[in-house]
Amino acid sequence: MSDSIVLVERDGPVAIVTMNRPDALNALSRALRAEIVRVFAELAEDETVRVAILTGAGRAFTAGVDLKEAGQTGFALGADGGDIDLAKGLEAFPWPIIGAINGFAITGGFELALMCDVLLASENAKFADTHARVGIMPGWGLSQKLSRLIGISRAKELSFTGNFIDAEGAERWGLVNRVYKSEELLPAAISMAHEMATCDATLLKQYKAIIDDGFAESFGDGSRLEVKRSAAHAASVTADSVEKARQSVTARGRTLND
Repeated sequence: MSDSIVLVERDGPVAIVTMNRPDALNALSRALRAEIVRVFAELAEDETVRVAILTGAGRAFTAGVDLKEAGQTGFALGADGGDIDLAKGLEAFPWPIIGAINGFAITGGFELALMCDVLLASENAKFADTHARVGIMPGWGLSQKLSRLIGISRAKELSFTGNFIDAEGAERWGLVNRVYKSEELLPAAISMAHEMATCDATLLKQYKAIIDDGFAESFGDGSRLEVKRSAAHAASVTADSVEKARQSVTARGRTLND
């Protein structure tokens, strides 16, 4: 395996990004965080990329922040603007990110998983939020995202106990979309990524933006945002283009049902 701490493979319009510190359970050292941010910034500038998959080498997605290193450099980890901000780095990537959670996703690793747009998990995946147990405060969005995703009571249970939730429980609670056998996870993620990549490129990017931007607003403000952007986009749509796309969608539906 390559000595690079982040591996990037391409499958057409799909970029597969693998954290590659398996002996350290892909702990999020400063160097690894910087490389993830660099890779996603580079992919964002690649006009052929439409979807990214983020996963980990070995038996962990990532076990979280390298605590020994953070003890020397500080625990804000970008939340104060003084370090590499992993959350902002991934947020700036305009295309969908599928998290292929192959193993442990703990604390900072759990936060990294929640930066992805869609989560798929192997049967070996396990999630835990141990911030309260190790005495640090989340700064990459977990305290807000998790409750919105699985409900405030379940989020509090995970965060206040620090207990692990396995792949089956994560699927049942709506934390992950689907669970696969270990060897089936990446192929399933690649297949889903290619499905996403067949969408209209402009719409795919804009749809991700409107969902994320609206998610940060109240329901009413989000709805008004949708109307505003829908009206702006409508100016670029013609009857012929919609009909052509409709025919393509109908043909795809027939193929999937055969």
